[in-house]
Amino acid sequence: MPAKTPATTKEPPPRSGEAPVPVSGLSLEHVENWIFDLDNTLYPADSNLFAVIDQRMKAFISAELGIEADDAFRVQKDYFRKYGTTLRGLMLHHGTNPHAFLDYVHDIDLTLLTPDPELARCLKKLGGRKIIHTNGSGSHARRVLERLGIGEFFKHVFDIIEADFLPKPEPAAYRRLLERFRLCAGTTALFEDIPRNLVAAAEMGMTTIWVRNHTRWAEEAESHDHIHHVTDDLTGWIGDLVAARAPQGEAPA
Repeated sequence: MPAKTPATTKEPPPRSGEAPVPVSGLSLEHVENWIFDLDNTLYPADSNLFAVIDQRMKAFISAELGIEADDAFRVQKDYFRKYGTTLRGLMLHHGTNPHAFLDYVHDIDLTLLTPDPELARCLKKLGGRKIIHTNGSGSHARRVLERLGIGEFFKHVFDIIEADFLPKPEPAAYRRLLERFRLCAGTTALFEDIPRNLVAAAEMGMTTIWVRNHTRWAEEAESHDHIHHVTDDLTGWIGDLVAARAPQGEAPA
């Protein structure tokens, strides 16, 4: 029986401005390293956990700059769009202490997240190195991973602090990631929920997977040419990939 192939791979590249089109036929046999974004990628956006972080960002900015909540929200989103993270804009324009910001916005209750044993099962079967690359803090990432029950599969977290506060989508952030772990871009894949964060990765030669959701910032993209694969279901996609990579006639372990 032919090996199963992921149902959510797509034919590269789509025409500019069009959404990726799912096709079958790829098992990504060349990929040895799997880089995962954290928030709204490894857990569903509709858990609303990031909405809590978002509200704490607004509260921090309001207090830090002495402005009303509505003005703080505008500053927050303007900096996010312009610099990749709100924190980057605050550091550049206001000299904000990044550690104070990260500690405050990540001081949240994680009970909105539920353990994900099916994702854990799929990650266990997916061969290769697995690394988190987040614009948040490593401590937040570890808490989320443990809450989801998948911490054991990620030996490394490359956070915004280790990136010297250079956020995705800055190309330098990806170069530092590759150098830090001695990765070859051509054998590395990146999972992300924000399309623009896949641009530099694709240009460097990484395989890109858009974990699509319907939050506003996750749908903002001038083009999808840099997206090689797309899925609305991370766990199902990895499960299909594991099956596709299994030897002919052999069920995945």
